[in-house]
Amino acid sequence: MDVNHLIADIHAKLPSLNTGKVADYIPELGKVSPDKFGVHAMTIDGRAFSFGDAQEGFSIQSIAKVLTLTMAYQRLGHDLWKRVDVEPSGTPFNSLIQLESDRGIPRNPMMNAGALVVCDVLLDYLANPKADLLEFVQSLSCDVTIGYNETVAASERAHSDRNRALVEFMRSFGNIKNGTDSILDFYCSLCALEMNCAQLSNTFLFLANKGFSPICRKQIITGNMTKRINAIMQLCGLYDEAGEFAFRVGLPGKSGVGGGIVAVLPGDYAIAVWSPPLNRKGNSHFGMAFLEQFTTRVGGSIF
Repeated sequence: MDVNHLIADIHAKLPSLNTGKVADYIPELGKVSPDKFGVHAMTIDGRAFSFGDAQEGFSIQSIAKVLTLTMAYQRLGHDLWKRVDVEPSGTPFNSLIQLESDRGIPRNPMMNAGALVVCDVLLDYLANPKADLLEFVQSLSCDVTIGYNETVAASERAHSDRNRALVEFMRSFGNIKNGTDSILDFYCSLCALEMNCAQLSNTFLFLANKGFSPICRKQIITGNMTKRINAIMQLCGLYDEAGEFAFRVGLPGKSGVGGGIVAVLPGDYAIAVWSPPLNRKGNSHFGMAFLEQFTTRVGGSIF
């Protein structure tokens, strides 16, 4: 199969609908062109396929939650699930609603509340959280050019009132240990990690390979841990559209409001797609449409 030709053909046949809107509640994200589109797939045996703006960097936003989750899981093991659950939320990614009935335990680590708890956990283990996260990400991809977009991070910090409310509400239930400003500073930086599609697919390849990264040639987490993180992505990675993504695409995946989606087929590949216009659930409209056609025509999913 000529995968490069297949990717180009799928892109050419995507419906040219006037739908989706670039995220603008973080002002810096609203400046990104809605016409950008990139795809990069990397297989565990080293084959790469690329299309469009695959080498242009973008803010990966909530996709980074998988990486901080991995770091926290490495350190805390199964005790992590005492602080954050693994259930789909069925609510928007920044919702406070369920925290009242769940007594400050977020439904999953992919929603904002859960990712903030993960940040709180990591602050207890990392001497320099932002530097340590960046070193971890660079090691996964063997790429020291990956960094933070400080302009985006500053924009995130200036518009973090709702995340501050989430932290303080969870603190009232005893599920937050560190200072709010430290947690938010770390969280806003991780959301401002900047990668291109090639770097993103390379970074996530360990989740397609039982926790062993073919890029850095190192075991990152155990196979059992990999199974659980992939399950969380499948159930929760696209917020309250995770069921739709499973139905249409059939892969564990994670989205970000910067327009990126990364997905993995265990035992085969990781693929990243970037298209900034979002649907009403906060997921890339054309990214989802592309991945649906890609898995349909390639004939591979976990189902």
